[in-house]
Amino acid sequence: MNRSDQVLAVRDEDTERPIPTAWRQPLREIVDAFVIGEFGLGKGVKGVSPVSVDTASHIRSYIKDYGATLVALPEATWSSSTCIWYGDYWDALVDLWTQEEGRSDLVLHVRVTEADMEFKIEVYLVYVP
Repeated sequence: MNRSDQVLAVRDEDTERPIPTAWRQPLREIVDAFVIGEFGLGKGVKGVSPVSVDTASHIRSYIKDYGATLVALPEATWSSSTCIWYGDYWDALVDLWTQEEGRSDLVLHVRVTEADMEFKIEVYLVYVP
């Protein structure tokens, strides 16, 4: 990806924007862990806060109740996933995909902060908005 293809994190409280390029790999790794049942991210993902036992349990339950098989994020997810700045952090909704449906109704909701020129992602929940 050349520099002109980069999607930057913009602090804009008025407009939803695409998921920044810098967040995409950690988000892929989060979903990859969920695909194999590692909802607590036990092996860790660089730049991602640990997921609490309660949050991991809720995510596991919501995905199970949804009744479809979660799959890795395809490149197409970035065309529909969005984020918006809320003054101190970005809220991001990443469209999740399933084997049965392709793009599903499920989303991964994360909050992203920036400190010392690095992004920190916190998994909030997986749900159907």
